[in-house]
Amino acid sequence: MDHDFCNVDGARRLKQRIEEYWRERGYNVDVKLIEAGFVAAMRSARTDVRSDMVNGLPTKRQAANDRGSSSERPNSRGFVEVA
Repeated sequence: MDHDFCNVDGARRLKQRIEEYWRERGYNVDVKLIEAGFVAAMRSARTDVRSDMVNGLPTKRQAANDRGSSSERPNSRGFVEVA
């Protein structure tokens, strides 16, 4: 399955997509993969994807020398505000 994000390969692809998405927008996002093992309710093993984001938004920007100086930041709707 190409859209199965609960197995190791899918979780790894999702982790990469999340990190690249926010990196392109000037944010550092720490995403970790946690092996949860066998889950009886799912009848399979699963891999959790966890991050340091709050409500789906990043908490820290890249250093100014790693990106251009910008005052953009995402708002609660996922759009970008320019101050």
